[in-house]
Amino acid sequence: MSKKHRRRRRSWSRTLLLAVFTAAALYAGVHCLFRAPDLPAEDLLPAEELDESADVQQVSGEVPSKSSHLERRPYCYTILLSGTDDGNGNSDTNILLSVDGENGSIYGVSIPRDTKAIVHGKKQKINAAFGAGGSALLAEVVSEQLGIPVDFTVSVDLKGFQALVEAIGGVDFEVPINMDYDDPVQDLHIHFSKGMQHLNGSEAMKVVRFRHNNDGTGYGSEDIGRMQTQQNFLKAVAKKALANPGKINEYVKIFQKYVDTNLSLSDMAWFGQQALSMGMENIDFATLPGEWHSPYIYLDPEETLSLVNEHLNPYVEDRTAEDLDLQTR
Repeated sequence: MSKKHRRRRRSWSRTLLLAVFTAAALYAGVHCLFRAPDLPAEDLLPAEELDESADVQQVSGEVPSKSSHLERRPYCYTILLSGTDDGNGNSDTNILLSVDGENGSIYGVSIPRDTKAIVHGKKQKINAAFGAGGSALLAEVVSEQLGIPVDFTVSVDLKGFQALVEAIGGVDFEVPINMDYDDPVQDLHIHFSKGMQHLNGSEAMKVVRFRHNNDGTGYGSEDIGRMQTQQNFLKAVAKKALANPGKINEYVKIFQKYVDTNLSLSDMAWFGQQALSMGMENIDFATLPGEWHSPYIYLDPEETLSLVNEHLNPYVEDRTAEDLDLQTR
């Protein structure tokens, strides 16, 4: 039985993202000027191709299709955020952000971890790309599927999440269901009763990783239920972290230790400044639309193309169906 889903993620994600960018701005802003990031060289159309297109235009009078189709919008960037899976090295969470500095908006689209993809020539779930080649390979796969470049990457070790919860003194959280799960291979044992709990870092990790009980019961829809729990917990973490600005230096140390990114300090400062000036009402999230057919989620080509053009596309021209490379059954 297939299930189509396109879940909205609003207040918790805006709060968390603004907190991250605020910390980046506070940390990086004192070290460097606020300057718009330079695009990676691979995102730019090679000069010789631009020259060839110009020659074609002069001879035929036609608009050079390739150069115009790849013309970038000013101050518009994409950033792939990934949380690494503590169990097998794959990414557990992937969000592609579009930061539109010209129009003053940030939009993030979650990429389901079970999305079907081709990784090194083999059919895989898309999160396996991270395990096979880190952020760079995952970004390449995402770019091929969606037909747009991934300009920058940020990966966060889940131990950093645990460290942040410890830094703020734990979090009071309403555990949504009884959790009873054991995985001897990972030495992972999750046992919590439904209801309000005070969770330390280690306990928080277990709650947000829980998918189902030993007997197969649980959320009913593992990833959807788990992602809702993660949303609610991250909102609680962000709220408490923002209430403790005096710990900014501790947050920065956690960022330096557990975050891997190709963003420079100057880049982070600019993105932080943009997020603060935009305000939370201009930061929004959704999930790539698709259908579940075990063991994969298959992205809906028409809805995905519409979402890409509406919220993610950094190019002047709309993407077409031919630009996307989605895996179908």
